[in-house]
Amino acid sequence: MLALSVSLTALLTAVFPAASAVADGGSGYAFAADARTVAGTTGTAEAVLLRPGTTYRSTLPEKGARYYRLELAAGTTAYVPVTAVPPTDATVSASDGIGVSVENADGTSCDYDGARFGAGLSPRPITALGRRDANRALCQGAGTYYLVVERLVTGSKTTTPGSWDLEIAPVTEPPLARAGATTAPGTWDSTSPEPLTGDPRRRSGGAGFSTARTLGQGVWHTDIAPGQTLYYAVPLDWGRRLHATVDLDSSDGDAHGYVSAALNLSLYNPVRGYVDDLSLGYDGTQKSSSLDPLPPVAYTNRYAVSGEQNAVRFAGAYYLVVHLTGQTSAVFGPGPYGVTLRIRVDGTPNSGPVYAGSSVPKGVFDAAAADTGGLLTGGGSGDPAMRALAVAGIGTGTALLLVLGVWTLTARRAQIRVNAQKPTA
Repeated sequence: MLALSVSLTALLTAVFPAASAVADGGSGYAFAADARTVAGTTGTAEAVLLRPGTTYRSTLPEKGARYYRLELAAGTTAYVPVTAVPPTDATVSASDGIGVSVENADGTSCDYDGARFGAGLSPRPITALGRRDANRALCQGAGTYYLVVERLVTGSKTTTPGSWDLEIAPVTEPPLARAGATTAPGTWDSTSPEPLTGDPRRRSGGAGFSTARTLGQGVWHTDIAPGQTLYYAVPLDWGRRLHATVDLDSSDGDAHGYVSAALNLSLYNPVRGYVDDLSLGYDGTQKSSSLDPLPPVAYTNRYAVSGEQNAVRFAGAYYLVVHLTGQTSAVFGPGPYGVTLRIRVDGTPNSGPVYAGSSVPKGVFDAAAADTGGLLTGGGSGDPAMRALAVAGIGTGTALLLVLGVWTLTARRAQIRVNAQKPTA
């Protein structure tokens, strides 16, 4: 029975890898099921090639940069998000993190981005974005470029030594079919609307970008454990904009204390580029806060000086990432704790720009493709396990029925043996 149970679990995991990652629900990060494992190099000479549209898994040592190679066409903008995942039991300082840059073959930096753990002092997945913007004079040409990833270490004696896992997911954006405006949009309504009210619907989060659960406009509730990180995806079309509020429920016990930056809510754009974030201090009573107002999604936002506006530059899935610091457990207990997300999507949709080609992978900048849960079109539940079941078809169903049939037959035979061994009256 145990062997068959293990076999069934193995089969389900093999058939439904994404579903299995979501069902795990722990504090660990769910890497893309099809991620390729590669090793970064200490220099450019033997740097492994990263292809847009493929997700990679790698490691980053405590000291020293790691290099990866990119081959880019002229006029194409490349985005290379890097998510660093420290061990869940690691100790980190507020200024620990990663630095990510893209350099051309002459060693000139095209862009640099960093991500740090911050005041929550909690080991969690952090994401920084490397970029080769075709609009920058120094990095327009076709040829070889390098992704450079390094640890930002403060030298704190409290930081746990050792390597971190990495997820790297390169994306390319084609140029426009015809030249357009090169200035950011003018004024926009920057007032914050009232957060949505009403009875919340339960919606568990994914454990990584690849397993993020779709959210549409509405009030959504879930449970989160200290140290856990949850991922959600909100599809936004051109001309639309997102308003997000997060509530942390009061604790169940009568403990007293205070946890700085107990809950972190971060927003990332469709290429996993940072948009905005907030942190909630927690004293055991309910807390609430909202992300800053954002402009409508527009291609020309990329010409804005403001980082938040600049990041809202294309349609697609915008990721809300919720993390509850592990310190919450020591003060208020292991939980779980209730979290409510109040999502409002407004603005006037439009057709957006006309590209001279497709993104790699396809659909990155398509809100309809991002709506995997059918929440904008009134479709299905969006549960990855159910989608996997539907796609898997008759062949997979037959295999599962076969396993279940063998399992049932073995159980019946075992029961017959037990009955046969019973003494008769």
